[in-house]
Amino acid sequence: MEPVELSSNITGLRIMDSTRPGGPSAASSAGLPDDVLIVEDDLLIAFDVKETVQELGVKSVRTAPSVARALEAIGEKAPDFALLDVALIREDSFAVAEELERLKIPFAFVTGYAADSTFPARFTRRPILNKPYVREALLAALQKWRETEN
Repeated sequence: MEPVELSSNITGLRIMDSTRPGGPSAASSAGLPDDVLIVEDDLLIAFDVKETVQELGVKSVRTAPSVARALEAIGEKAPDFALLDVALIREDSFAVAEELERLKIPFAFVTGYAADSTFPARFTRRPILNKPYVREALLAALQKWRETEN
Protein backbone atom coordinates (compact mmCIF):
# COMPACT_ATOMS: atom_id res chain seq x y z
CA MET A 1 0.00 0.00 0.00
CA GLU A 2 1.40 3.39 -0.99
CA PRO A 3 1.74 6.09 1.72
CA VAL A 4 -1.00 8.67 1.56
CA GLU A 5 -0.11 12.14 2.70
CA LEU A 6 -2.58 13.69 5.06
CA SER A 7 -2.13 16.79 7.14
CA SER A 8 -3.04 17.59 10.68
CA ASN A 9 -4.16 21.20 10.39
CA ILE A 10 -4.38 23.40 13.49
CA THR A 11 -5.06 27.01 12.59
CA GLY A 12 -3.07 26.77 9.40
CA LEU A 13 -0.27 24.59 10.79
CA ARG A 14 0.56 21.33 9.14
CA ILE A 15 2.49 18.29 10.20
CA MET A 16 2.44 15.88 7.32
CA ASP A 17 1.61 12.26 8.08
CA SER A 18 1.67 9.07 6.06
CA THR A 19 -0.91 6.66 7.35
CA ARG A 20 -0.01 3.06 6.73
CA PRO A 21 0.06 -0.10 8.82
CA GLY A 22 3.07 -0.03 11.14
CA GLY A 23 3.66 3.66 10.43
CA PRO A 24 4.38 6.34 13.01
CA SER A 25 0.88 6.34 14.43
CA ALA A 26 1.45 2.70 15.41
CA ALA A 27 4.97 3.33 16.73
CA SER A 28 6.07 2.13 20.13
CA SER A 29 7.60 4.61 22.55
CA ALA A 30 10.45 2.16 23.19
CA GLY A 31 13.76 3.84 22.50
CA LEU A 32 12.38 7.38 22.48
CA PRO A 33 13.73 10.02 24.85
CA ASP A 34 11.68 10.50 28.04
CA ASP A 35 11.97 14.31 28.02
CA VAL A 36 12.17 16.57 24.96
CA LEU A 37 12.66 20.34 24.92
CA ILE A 38 11.27 22.16 21.89
CA VAL A 39 12.73 25.64 21.31
CA GLU A 40 10.22 27.37 19.03
CA ASP A 41 9.09 30.99 19.05
CA ASP A 42 5.84 30.46 17.14
CA LEU A 43 3.26 29.44 19.74
CA LEU A 44 1.04 27.53 17.30
CA ILE A 45 3.92 25.56 15.82
CA ALA A 46 5.25 24.80 19.31
CA PHE A 47 1.82 23.53 20.37
CA ASP A 48 1.42 21.39 17.27
CA VAL A 49 4.90 19.84 17.52
CA LYS A 50 4.51 19.26 21.26
CA GLU A 51 1.24 17.44 20.67
CA THR A 52 2.75 15.34 17.88
CA VAL A 53 5.81 14.39 19.95
CA GLN A 54 3.53 13.33 22.81
CA GLU A 55 1.39 11.28 20.41
CA LEU A 56 4.56 9.53 19.24
CA GLY A 57 5.14 8.38 22.82
CA VAL A 58 7.47 10.85 24.52
CA LYS A 59 6.46 11.15 28.18
CA SER A 60 7.47 14.75 28.88
CA VAL A 61 7.60 17.55 26.31
CA ARG A 62 8.46 21.13 27.24
CA THR A 63 8.58 24.23 25.07
CA ALA A 64 10.59 27.44 25.25
CA PRO A 65 9.99 30.45 22.98
CA SER A 66 13.41 32.11 23.38
CA VAL A 67 17.07 31.46 24.14
CA ALA A 68 16.68 32.80 27.69
CA ARG A 69 13.67 30.58 28.44
CA ALA A 70 15.39 27.55 26.87
CA LEU A 71 18.49 28.05 29.00
CA GLU A 72 16.28 28.40 32.10
CA ALA A 73 14.45 25.17 31.22
CA ILE A 74 17.75 23.33 30.69
CA GLY A 75 19.03 24.68 34.02
CA GLU A 76 15.90 23.50 35.84
CA LYS A 77 15.95 20.02 34.31
CA ALA A 78 18.22 18.87 31.52
CA PRO A 79 16.21 17.27 28.69
CA ASP A 80 17.16 13.97 27.08
CA PHE A 81 16.87 15.54 23.62
CA ALA A 82 16.05 18.96 22.14
CA LEU A 83 14.62 20.33 18.90
CA LEU A 84 15.94 23.83 18.18
CA ASP A 85 14.29 26.18 15.72
CA VAL A 86 17.29 27.98 14.21
CA ALA A 87 15.67 31.37 13.62
CA LEU A 88 13.86 32.71 16.66
CA ILE A 89 12.47 36.24 16.89
CA ARG A 90 15.47 38.61 16.97
CA GLU A 91 17.90 35.78 17.79
CA ASP A 92 19.12 32.38 16.72
CA SER A 93 19.29 29.25 18.86
CA PHE A 94 23.04 28.65 18.61
CA ALA A 95 23.61 29.72 22.24
CA VAL A 96 21.20 26.98 23.30
CA ALA A 97 23.02 24.51 21.03
CA GLU A 98 26.32 25.46 22.67
CA GLU A 99 24.90 24.80 26.14
CA LEU A 100 23.40 21.49 25.08
CA GLU A 101 26.70 20.49 23.52
CA ARG A 102 28.57 21.47 26.70
CA LEU A 103 26.19 19.27 28.72
CA LYS A 104 26.45 16.46 26.12
CA ILE A 105 22.70 16.55 25.46
CA PRO A 106 21.77 15.46 21.93
CA PHE A 107 19.76 17.83 19.76
CA ALA A 108 18.60 18.53 16.22
CA PHE A 109 18.05 21.82 14.45
CA VAL A 110 14.75 22.73 12.80
CA THR A 111 14.45 25.29 10.01
CA GLY A 112 11.96 26.51 7.48
CA TYR A 113 14.76 27.72 5.21
CA ALA A 114 16.89 25.87 2.69
CA ALA A 115 20.32 24.64 3.78
CA ASP A 116 21.82 27.63 5.52
CA SER A 117 25.47 28.54 5.05
CA THR A 118 25.30 30.69 8.20
CA PHE A 119 25.49 27.62 10.45
CA PRO A 120 28.61 27.76 12.60
CA ALA A 121 31.06 25.12 11.37
CA ARG A 122 30.84 23.17 14.63
CA PHE A 123 27.12 22.50 14.05
CA THR A 124 27.15 21.52 10.38
CA ARG A 125 27.07 17.78 11.23
CA ARG A 126 24.00 18.05 13.46
CA PRO A 127 20.68 16.63 12.23
CA ILE A 128 18.36 19.15 10.59
CA LEU A 129 14.59 18.78 10.29
CA ASN A 130 12.76 20.92 7.77
CA LYS A 131 9.53 22.81 8.33
CA PRO A 132 6.81 22.03 7.87
CA TYR A 133 7.57 19.03 10.03
CA VAL A 134 7.04 15.63 8.48
CA ARG A 135 5.82 13.21 11.12
CA GLU A 136 8.06 10.39 9.88
CA ALA A 137 11.17 12.61 9.97
CA LEU A 138 10.27 13.78 13.46
CA LEU A 139 9.82 10.19 14.60
CA ALA A 140 13.12 9.17 12.99
CA ALA A 141 14.95 11.99 14.80
CA LEU A 142 13.40 10.93 18.09
CA GLN A 143 14.27 7.27 17.51
CA LYS A 144 17.88 8.12 16.66
CA TRP A 145 18.35 10.59 19.51
CA ARG A 146 21.08 8.48 21.17
CA GLU A 147 23.03 8.42 17.90
CA THR A 148 23.06 12.21 17.62
CA GLU A 149 26.63 13.48 17.78
CA ASN A 150 27.46 14.92 21.21
